[in-house]
Amino acid sequence: MVTLFKSAAIISACLAAMLSPLLAKNAKPLFRSDSILKIRLEAPFSKIKSSSDRSTDPYPATLYLDGDTPERHVIELSARGKSRRDKNTCAFAPLRVAFGEKPVDGSLFDGQKRLKLVTHCRSPKSYQQYYLLEYTAYKLFNAITPISLKVRLAEIDYIDSKNGKTVTTRYGFFIEDADDTAKRNKLKELDVADARLSQLDPQAAAHYALFQYMIGNLDWAMHDAVAGKDCCHNTKLLSPTHDASSGIVPLPYDFDYSGLVDAPYAVPPEGISIRSIKTRRYRGFCTHNNAVREAAIHFNQSHDALYQAIAKTPGLSKKKRASASKYLDTFFDVITNPEKMERRLFSICRG
Repeated sequence: MVTLFKSAAIISACLAAMLSPLLAKNAKPLFRSDSILKIRLEAPFSKIKSSSDRSTDPYPATLYLDGDTPERHVIELSARGKSRRDKNTCAFAPLRVAFGEKPVDGSLFDGQKRLKLVTHCRSPKSYQQYYLLEYTAYKLFNAITPISLKVRLAEIDYIDSKNGKTVTTRYGFFIEDADDTAKRNKLKELDVADARLSQLDPQAAAHYALFQYMIGNLDWAMHDAVAGKDCCHNTKLLSPTHDASSGIVPLPYDFDYSGLVDAPYAVPPEGISIRSIKTRRYRGFCTHNNAVREAAIHFNQSHDALYQAIAKTPGLSKKKRASASKYLDTFFDVITNPEKMERRLFSICRG
């Protein structure tokens, strides 16, 4: 059985390598490259910042793309998110960019309507290290599966439109819309209250659970909704058709509460008793154990690509790059040891 799993993982890795250029081509222009963008955002940031904890109202703004082919776009900016809009967590909330007019053909933003922008959260320059690590987490999942959200890093000048002064210059990154991830992979984004565990694609669910374990993230729900909230916490659901009853793929996002990122404000979810956010706790489902064994082989096949994702993240300090690599070391120490996998994954999986 292990031989079969290994063969399947090798085939999967080969197919991923073959499809990678095609998938990049199928992505919209913004996400076809990893080069760092240089952007200026001009908006009433004093108003956005002062109201972000209680309002997601949009404000008129302008986006300028600098470089060899400069662009100017009339947009609306609004605060977004939940925990990061709390001023006790972030003084500068994440933003949503909405284009007032459809970007023209040939624009870097061609095909974009609304984009999530992850910002630096707090003023100290050192704080952006946490969001470079969150960017890295997205790149790690990209190395595992093409059914993952693409991201694009930018150096951003935030300019207050009231006085023309630069508020700050920090790294941020755009996140691909889940619907575009679905289209790249010939899938559909589902808008449902929840999905049954039996409806999930076992291999996709295994990749999801093992990835979350790898980065030490507990802040998610793979297929169901928490009472009173929409499905699914920090997860989008994709499927072959809009009414599919099987083959549903959970797509993860928001990794700032992970041990890999280790943000100062991150705490374990309610009901999970661990001392440190960096402590891994497996939350996959027992029904997917065989698929997880196969996924572990695929992760091992992707070993070098995962470490390269950390090495290639621009702007990471030497210390943060080293600690991220060491964090992966402890993950591989588990998934290369069948006894440790049994003890730390399968013996505590969820029924």
